[in-house]
Amino acid sequence: MPDEILKVENICKNFSGVTALEDVSLEVKKGEILCLVGENGSGKSTMIKIISGVYTPDSGDIYLNQHHYKKITPIVAIREGVQVIYQDFSLFPNLTVAENLAINEQISSGKKFVNWKEFYRIASQGLAEIGVAIPLDEMVGSLSTADRQLIAITKAIQADASIIIMDEPTTALTQHEIKALFKIIRNLKDRGISTLFVSHKLNEITEISERVVIFRNGKKVLDRDSEMLDIKTMEYYMTGRELDRSGFQIRAGLDQNKPVLAVSNLTLRNKFRNVNFDLHAGEVLGITGLLGSGRMELALSLFGKLPADSGSINIDGKETKIKKVRDAVNQKIGYVPADRVIEGLFMERTISENIAAPTIDQLVTRIQLIDDQAIRSLADEWIQRLGIKTPSAENPAKSLSGGNQQRIVLAKWLANKPQILILNSPTVGVDVGSKADIHKLIRDLAGRGIGILMVSDDIPELMRTCDRIILMRQGEIAEEFQHDEINEDQLNSAMIENTEKI
Repeated sequence: MPDEILKVENICKNFSGVTALEDVSLEVKKGEILCLVGENGSGKSTMIKIISGVYTPDSGDIYLNQHHYKKITPIVAIREGVQVIYQDFSLFPNLTVAENLAINEQISSGKKFVNWKEFYRIASQGLAEIGVAIPLDEMVGSLSTADRQLIAITKAIQADASIIIMDEPTTALTQHEIKALFKIIRNLKDRGISTLFVSHKLNEITEISERVVIFRNGKKVLDRDSEMLDIKTMEYYMTGRELDRSGFQIRAGLDQNKPVLAVSNLTLRNKFRNVNFDLHAGEVLGITGLLGSGRMELALSLFGKLPADSGSINIDGKETKIKKVRDAVNQKIGYVPADRVIEGLFMERTISENIAAPTIDQLVTRIQLIDDQAIRSLADEWIQRLGIKTPSAENPAKSLSGGNQQRIVLAKWLANKPQILILNSPTVGVDVGSKADIHKLIRDLAGRGIGILMVSDDIPELMRTCDRIILMRQGEIAEEFQHDEINEDQLNSAMIENTEKI
């Protein structure tokens, strides 16, 4: 059809005998917002790399702007208007905004000397095209995730993009920033620029998409207009199973008189101040707020990575000094970080070694040598208990999907028998099936008496898991809600209230 920007037909791709894509076809029309969804390993990333020329399909046909290809290179894809915005944005962090936006034109023109006035003109014009203002002299590495994403979108438009592929574009954005991104995507549509939007967040898919394509196990299993879809249907086609969405049940018997953790007037200069709350054994306490509210820093403070300046922390009724991570670990506090790749795992090391890391001092022989058999037994136990999908505990952590990597991070702290578990955005970048499983695991862990502090801005996640929710704003606790006192819409409204002051 004349209005098709992209069409792929009967694409197949195998890696060392493993099928990544099997006879997959899809198309994107001019100005269309198409969402591509699927669990980790479903074939989404492989398809993106075939469309952008990084991978060559084993068989099938590619059509870009009515031009037929059996295979394409990245240069051909760019010439045809394909631009991919990956999660790292592919920017130069040590260059300014102006330099990042003008450098491609400078190189392609063959000019040997920099005309700074021209640099600033190109950059200003590019940002004006999407209606945003970012200081041109700012180093890109110092900018927020949202601003770096806007620069990446601007670069794509400058390259005469006809289709922009966005790979998990909202992972590190606040609700306010997501709304701003969606406005820009709709503006791109009005200009005839198509968007292929890849995300795990199904509530966002329902908001921004016009059509949804779902992959599962390398096959296209659904292609339907978004107005004919709901989240439950998408979950089923993504996972091939009905996810447990049974109603939240508040457990009776929480001992409100004996908190496992009591925080009084905790303060960290320029981050948060006078924070007071209790956490009880068997309770899931959510802490939420926009970026900059102090929620992330509070979590790091309780784990000793950003020690508080003043205030007190009591564990089981005894005042405790947490000045470093080892202090927290000794108090049986576990911490699952927001970034499992950078902070949570040794990606090159084995699954066994990762699970054993916090308890390695306990896994030695009488002559103080590491007990390899004890490490393997510990790893096998937690692989089985958490359902980690791997052929061997000796495989590296990097070989697993995001959901299974997150289970390893949980396993290594659970192996240390924590009484307090801090979860910082526990399902970021995790597919919908793994996310539901992790939510169930959180409730199960609380049922075993662990006090869980969950820091997140994912409102559906908070409502599915937490007994109580604390809302932070401008470094202070603004409000506190029991689970049955609030719904998702009300919590979202409370979170973004007075954002202009933040």
